[in-house]
Amino acid sequence: MKVIELDMYQATAVAAIVLLLGRILVDKIAILRKYCIPAPVVGGFIYAILHLVVRSAGILEISADMTLKNVFMVAFFCSVGYTASFKMLKKGGIQTIVFLLLAVVMVILQNCLGAGLASAFGLDPRLGLATGSIPMVGGHGTAGSFGPMLEELGVANANVVAIASATFGLVAGCAIGGPIAYNKIHKFNLKSAALDTTIEEMVEKDETGAIDSKQFLDAFLYLIIAIGAGTVVSMFLGKLMTFPFYIGAMLVGAVIRNVMDAMQKEIPMEEIGTLGGSCLSIFLGLAMIDMKLWQLAELALPLVVMLAAQTILMFVYAYFVVFNVLGRTYDAAVMTTGFCGFGMGATPNAMANMQAVTGQYGPAPTAFMVVPLVGSLFIDFCNASILTAFINFLG
Repeated sequence: MKVIELDMYQATAVAAIVLLLGRILVDKIAILRKYCIPAPVVGGFIYAILHLVVRSAGILEISADMTLKNVFMVAFFCSVGYTASFKMLKKGGIQTIVFLLLAVVMVILQNCLGAGLASAFGLDPRLGLATGSIPMVGGHGTAGSFGPMLEELGVANANVVAIASATFGLVAGCAIGGPIAYNKIHKFNLKSAALDTTIEEMVEKDETGAIDSKQFLDAFLYLIIAIGAGTVVSMFLGKLMTFPFYIGAMLVGAVIRNVMDAMQKEIPMEEIGTLGGSCLSIFLGLAMIDMKLWQLAELALPLVVMLAAQTILMFVYAYFVVFNVLGRTYDAAVMTTGFCGFGMGATPNAMANMQAVTGQYGPAPTAFMVVPLVGSLFIDFCNASILTAFINFLG
């Protein structure tokens, strides 16, 4: 079978094509637009299916250099860090704690369900963790670290199961998040509280829609400086414990934002947000073309059942618990779709879900503060601690 290897530039170009394809399909297909399915997921899933078909037929396999995927991810989270003003943090403080507690409960439920079903099928219950919070809340990063750890403890095939489950969660989290938000927004006639304020600010600033190249350059420079300084911060944090590699840039961005706020200096936040959103879309495009659906196709029936059960658990928990506990507001609906994203894949999925919803129904500033804060920082600590307890208990 012929293997085509794409370098990092070619891979990014393919991701861009996938994104454009997704945008066209979302524009043309009402149900995709109606349920806020992110364009990179739509285009990427079609690419992944075609790749599965040609590979299964023994015609062609495509290998892509994912070097730039991390670059785009770091740039996006750096832009999120710039949104973390102290004033916004105070407003979202209680919601952050509530959201974290909901996520912790979800981690426990996912692992109980995975271990329980694995035992029911006569498998090592620890293999069930490889379909639980390791790949779901943890994503590919946690799957790549805990999978080999489980295999060292004698759990056969734990690594491939964890990676395949993370791939499944990447799609499932995006697929169920949008419909839940759509249902809640229309059922309760929810409106964006920040929409009117945004419109008033645009009127006051006499926005003409003209592009200010200097503002975009300033925004780009803010991101580059924070990303560079963030590598040093991440290096020091890494000596204390394992952190996601983008945390340093996110923290530096937050520090710069608050220092500038204290000095009463303006930051080109709209431009930073635009650049960050663009990086998120390309990152997701790269992540989707890197999916290997044949790993899912090769899973045994018990594991397929476990993945389906995890999807049902997330849907029920998000629909009936998360939305109601968060207050049944528009921001709660947006946070709920975000919860589905990072609860079954990764924080970028959550951000893509929320971006798709807010792009159609209006801004949700509290959601964009709370979800990345919990999803990219606090939940990693909790998930690792809970997983360690489960592994020791089940061992």
